[in-house]
Amino acid sequence: MPKSKERCQEIREETRAKILNESILYFAKNSFAGTKISDLAKHIGIGQGTLYIYFKSKEELFSEIFALANSSNEIEELQNLIRLPLSAKRKIRKLSNRVMTRLMEDDGYAAKVVLNTQMMFEQNSLISAQTSCQSEIYQITEKIIKQGQKEGSIVEGLPAKLADYYWGVVYLYAQKKLFTTKYKMISEEDLSRVLLKDETR
Repeated sequence: MPKSKERCQEIREETRAKILNESILYFAKNSFAGTKISDLAKHIGIGQGTLYIYFKSKEELFSEIFALANSSNEIEELQNLIRLPLSAKRKIRKLSNRVMTRLMEDDGYAAKVVLNTQMMFEQNSLISAQTSCQSEIYQITEKIIKQGQKEGSIVEGLPAKLADYYWGVVYLYAQKKLFTTKYKMISEEDLSRVLLKDETR
């Protein structure tokens, strides 16, 4: 018995969703440059030709994955955090709590962190044009750092480098979450200490 038009559409949507879901972790593990469409298709369990029915190129697939991974919610949450009438110390603690909770609970969030960081290192011009979301996350973190340096609660140093260091630690633990089985996740307190001054001295 032939499939109904509705069922055919459902199958197409399911296949497309499967490609996207399987690809996000594969790209996170192998990077854009290290991913071959033939290997990706094999990993997903579909033919290479089938993958090209849904996405014309690796670049198109990656652009869609990156757009999915970078919903505007992330930026809005950070923008709301920076507007709160709180000390920078409390903002860093809130940010660290949110980041570590999501890392522990959500492989998709960990993959997003890994992909975003890899994007900063890719030389491909198409990909470089897509890094504005990650850059905005860094810029907002820098603003909190500058506020904290004025208040005296955040360590001295260039805010851009400190933001890079902070998110570099998050990237390391996102990779551990995705690709290792034996690791100890750092705490929210540990992550906050990357930026906050040691108050015991």
